[in-house]
Amino acid sequence: MVDDASPDGTGEYLRSLAATEGRLSLIARKRKLGLGTAYAAGFARFLAGEYESAIRMDADLSHDPASIGPLLAAAEGHDLVIGSRYARGARARRWQPWRRAFSRAANLYARAVTGLGIGDLTSGFKCWRRSALESIDLPSLRSRGYAFQMEATFAAWESGLSIVESPIAFRGRASGVSKISGRIVLEAAAMAWRLRLRRSRGRRPEPPSKNVFAPRRIRQYISDRTGIGGGT
Repeated sequence: MVDDASPDGTGEYLRSLAATEGRLSLIARKRKLGLGTAYAAGFARFLAGEYESAIRMDADLSHDPASIGPLLAAAEGHDLVIGSRYARGARARRWQPWRRAFSRAANLYARAVTGLGIGDLTSGFKCWRRSALESIDLPSLRSRGYAFQMEATFAAWESGLSIVESPIAFRGRASGVSKISGRIVLEAAAMAWRLRLRRSRGRRPEPPSKNVFAPRRIRQYISDRTGIGGGT
């Protein structure tokens, strides 16, 4: 769990829960640093451990935990599995019409601009294999908001990884409010064009070495985001 000093006491509750629940690990940050940096912090903690698969999901139950099993199963044959709201077999409930329309428009725009044939480029429900996260240059990702989803998926495609979409049952949040702002929307819109430019230039990173996380830059990346000195 990554908490950016939530004013509703989320951090304190999770800290007390982690004291008795060994499977729960809390990354508590002192201020709001952006959704993209929270994703990066979670991935850094994952890579500092000995885990094989990372599932990134929201904590408001819009992402059904029952979908974790199918995502893990799909990851046995793919590097990145996207929990898709638009793949055949996907379902949506309690999703406000304006949010559904906004999501569809955002994905149509992202696909048209980037040229990636992925139905749900903005999905936040993903399963990454460890080798996949080790293959992309995490420190180079620039997005601070929701654009991180698109940028990370593009980085996976750019690295030649196998990507597949798995249908999910999506539910609109039962409480709380959206954190999407005009600034976040503009960042995502601009990021799509940056990715298009990268693709038009034919930019392809060098294949990662087997010891990809040995370089000092990556160790520092892990240490900065998790407080774990040195990384692994």
